[in-house]
Amino acid sequence: MRVGSGLQRAQRFMMLATGLYRASHLTAGFAAVLRKAPGEVLPWAVFGGILASSVWLYGNAYARGWFDRRWVWADVLVTGCSVPLLVCLATGARSGGGWVPGGAEVAVYGWLFLLGGSVSAAAGVALAPRPAVGAVLILLGTTPAAYLWVIGPEAAPGSALVGHLNSVVSSAVMARVFWWYLRRQGTQLDEAKERALVAEAARARQAERIAHHRALHDTVLATLTTIAAGRVDANTPLVRERCGREAAYLRRLIQREHDPEAAGAEAAEVAVGTALEEAVHSAECLGLKVTAQYHELPAVPGPVATALAAAVSEALNNVRCHAATGQAFLTAVGEGEGVSVTVVDRGAGFDPGAPRGGTPDGSGSGLRRSIHARLAGIGGASEVDSAPGEGTSVRLRWPA
Repeated sequence: MRVGSGLQRAQRFMMLATGLYRASHLTAGFAAVLRKAPGEVLPWAVFGGILASSVWLYGNAYARGWFDRRWVWADVLVTGCSVPLLVCLATGARSGGGWVPGGAEVAVYGWLFLLGGSVSAAAGVALAPRPAVGAVLILLGTTPAAYLWVIGPEAAPGSALVGHLNSVVSSAVMARVFWWYLRRQGTQLDEAKERALVAEAARARQAERIAHHRALHDTVLATLTTIAAGRVDANTPLVRERCGREAAYLRRLIQREHDPEAAGAEAAEVAVGTALEEAVHSAECLGLKVTAQYHELPAVPGPVATALAAAVSEALNNVRCHAATGQAFLTAVGEGEGVSVTVVDRGAGFDPGAPRGGTPDGSGSGLRRSIHARLAGIGGASEVDSAPGEGTSVRLRWPA
């Protein structure tokens, strides 16, 4: 059973509830012995023995996480049956072996009959249905004999005896019903948590796939498209360098395993200028001339720097593939703890409101997925300003 699960919390509650029920009976016993027989040994010995057995039962249950059925049965047979009967025999022998109708013994030991309720409550919770019924029947057979022995058949009111019997039965039944309800609710809570974890894992896998698709779109696919279109010579050192980096990226993607230390390093703050410069260098490997300027750039979280660099890479890919110009201008400026990055070209431009299918993969989704979605995912924002014949400006901001 998982620590902190709904079922475990239900068990803890039932142990606490039945333990408090037993504590209330022990409190009544302590008050009775202290008030009526403060100097006698037997009443204190009886109280101390029951207190010790109760502490053992519930202490063991809390240590294990639930009741041990062996100790519950011991509680039924000793605390609920044997101790009251032995006390009755002892008090009867001390009184000459006869009945003791309502004397001092009743005031001192009468609290023992309360224990039947808390004993049956623990049995109703911890035992299976049939053993629990058997435990209650044993208690019902013991209580009348002990009660009549101490009180006496003439002094014992029938309503009091019926009340004791009813306490034994109702305590077991109510504890059983409460435990059934709490166990059911705890199990449903655990199942709901399990479904939520499965759904969250699926969302995480989907997000990871989307991130990989974006990365492949911005790197490997852009490189292959450029080479296939004959825009660059695949044998030049710069193109080969870029191809080597992207081949290494593909190998890491295939062999990737979960690495907590790598995840922590990714979350650490990094210099955003370094990440942007890598994107610029990657674009220049495919023949695009980029004039870059950086001013007072702050350190930002790793995922932010990665997303900004990937968005810049996509913007530069669009310039190289669609702007009909070989030059782009990048400006990155620190704004307090934030960053503003602008990529501008003086190329052909386009109508941002018109449907486009000219992205490198032919899907028309480069701006939406690789720029807008990336910035939104890190709490940033992006704007694209363009018009036919007027060039294009892409502005990235983090935070938004």
